[in-house]
Amino acid sequence: MFIQTRLLTPAFSTALAFLFLLHPEARSAELPATPQREGVKPRNVVFILTDDHRFDAMGFAGHPFLETPHLDAMAANGAHLKNAFVTTSLCSPSRASILTGLYTHKHRVIDNNRLVPDGTLFFPQYLQRAGYETAFIGKWHMGGDHDDPRPGFDHWISFRGQGNYLPPGPKYTLNVNGKRVKQKGYITDELTDYAVDWLKQRDGDEPFFLYLSHKAVHANFTPAKRHQGRYADADLSFLPRGENIKAENDAPRWVRDQRNSWHGIDFSYHSDKGLDYLYRRYCESILAVDDSVGRVMQQLKDMGVHDDTLVIYMGDNGFMWGEHGLIDKRVSYEASIRVPMMMQCPNLFEGGKVIENVIGNIDVGPTILHAAGLQTPSYMDGESFLDIPNKPDSPWRDYFLYVYYWEKNFPQSPTQFALRGDRFKYITYYGLWDVDELYDLTTDPGETKNLINDPDYKSVAKEMENKLYAMLGDAGGMDIPMNQPKGNSQNKRWDDRGGNEAADFPKSIVVDEPINRQAQ
Repeated sequence: MFIQTRLLTPAFSTALAFLFLLHPEARSAELPATPQREGVKPRNVVFILTDDHRFDAMGFAGHPFLETPHLDAMAANGAHLKNAFVTTSLCSPSRASILTGLYTHKHRVIDNNRLVPDGTLFFPQYLQRAGYETAFIGKWHMGGDHDDPRPGFDHWISFRGQGNYLPPGPKYTLNVNGKRVKQKGYITDELTDYAVDWLKQRDGDEPFFLYLSHKAVHANFTPAKRHQGRYADADLSFLPRGENIKAENDAPRWVRDQRNSWHGIDFSYHSDKGLDYLYRRYCESILAVDDSVGRVMQQLKDMGVHDDTLVIYMGDNGFMWGEHGLIDKRVSYEASIRVPMMMQCPNLFEGGKVIENVIGNIDVGPTILHAAGLQTPSYMDGESFLDIPNKPDSPWRDYFLYVYYWEKNFPQSPTQFALRGDRFKYITYYGLWDVDELYDLTTDPGETKNLINDPDYKSVAKEMENKLYAMLGDAGGMDIPMNQPKGNSQNKRWDDRGGNEAADFPKSIVVDEPINRQAQ
């Protein structure tokens, strides 16, 4: 059971958060204080982020065939944070929460088209002030208009938007410290080259922070040539296919309708390739990421700093592979919001630890600041988990808040809010004629039995609803952030798979007899 800590930010922190939201100039004028932590030696830190890597797509996590020896070694040599979640299961909002330590409704990057508001503070800016040498290498994505260097980083290598696994043409370039440099080859390997080269050239005494942000394993899934076809014959019978997601089980209508959509298993990405083809390509694309982790670890060993460097590996969001008849992310179900996370620092804690606490992407910044010997700025929502491997009984959160705001680009997924606890998850939808959801994750980890209308769980649902809106209401979350949509709407259905037929309403919505007997 997770021990209760704050549900609402103290009044000062709330006021400061509002000040940051409403007055960007106040944010950029001066960094808030981050006092030194007593007795904490500043450590080198490497943070490796991947895209769309789901929580169980690793060998040590029990995958039936995926080979990830270097990620497995991280778990063996460090800690596996098995209950890591994101505030919004979407690239840009998740990345903004990592960099700011804020929930999505506070940093306002609600979709992949939204730029970070001017003056937003990123935790690497505090590291720079503390004397760290910082580098960002890879996918930024919060808005795709440019790839210019962002605040907080001395060394910068990036690209516009999603980037490309392979250069789309001979003139395609990356931004390398403000200069246009041609992409040479496969992006996972090339970003790793840049990261290793940056580590090699360091000859100063300053501590360093490396943020390696991979494009992989985002669609269109493209394995490195050396890995293509590795899993062509793999048995995929273990993948779910939306079983038991039925009206009689009170599964929401919008979920069953989404099965025939861009994000459904019947019309995945509006192609006829099918779930199995895409999944094999996805797994093969992970292999180069694992190679990348191995190369970075080896470089730390060559430098003689491996055992004293904090290395954190994380996915920016999860990924559905047939659960509820869906693929991709955005939704509030476990496979979507849960991410892989490991960390190691042999001189700080022993290996082989498994952390049960609910960790969030909002906690990454505070944890890295902790490793640098700095206190967490009071306006951040996240908290440091650096001490948890050695102090597992430390007070921690009971609940984690999840939000997703409707996008015209992908109209099949509604605005939704969820509260994830250690046992129950409550999901509610905005502007939708359908059922909400309540799941007991201890008895129903696949989230197939909706308890929202079960009288035995009525009090649980109401309690979680109240807590969800209390957390959401903190610092402006009750005001839905909106922006004019950009791009095309992926709103098509496939006639051959029942595209002209809508799903039945959930059982609890349909009645046999009129309810209002007093109508005149």
